[in-house]
Amino acid sequence: MRRIACALAAAVAILSAACQDSQTPPVAAVSGAADSADQVLFKAHYVVTTNGIKRGDLTADTAYVLDDQTRYDLRNAHVVFTTEIGAPEGTMEANRGVYSTRTQILEGWGNVVVKSVTGKTLRSPHVIFNQATHQITSDTTYTITRGTDTQHGIGFTSTPSFYPFKCLRSCGGTGNMLLPER
Repeated sequence: MRRIACALAAAVAILSAACQDSQTPPVAAVSGAADSADQVLFKAHYVVTTNGIKRGDLTADTAYVLDDQTRYDLRNAHVVFTTEIGAPEGTMEANRGVYSTRTQILEGWGNVVVKSVTGKTLRSPHVIFNQATHQITSDTTYTITRGTDTQHGIGFTSTPSFYPFKCLRSCGGTGNMLLPER
């Protein structure tokens, strides 16, 4: 009987120790954009201009307006690039974007896709559009496709039309993809 009582006491002790969680739940280190936004806009639209000339349209499903209306944290961002005379030049889509009116820089993260009007498609995890210079850049991996032709590398500088285009390192490709091309 004493053995049964000892075994029962040991089993209860093991079960109660197993049920106790000694770790505290994780806490976010930084508040989210929704918590600190001055405004939240749905179906947001922003006209991108440089020196008074329209250079594109920026839209997003949701825009969190931050820092006295100088920074926009965007969800499902889409921008249409145009030339100085208003002709379509290309598009950029990203799961998330941040646009700063102070620096005139739009950064896209997560499944960034840039398409030119000539049929080329660039995919990268992160792309930066500098509105003042009308340049797109990245320091991470990218792949450009057109039909069955591809080019890939790490880092690039270009315009939204991919002309001129400069791969920074580990450049390669297949098929007849020749960049820069007009």
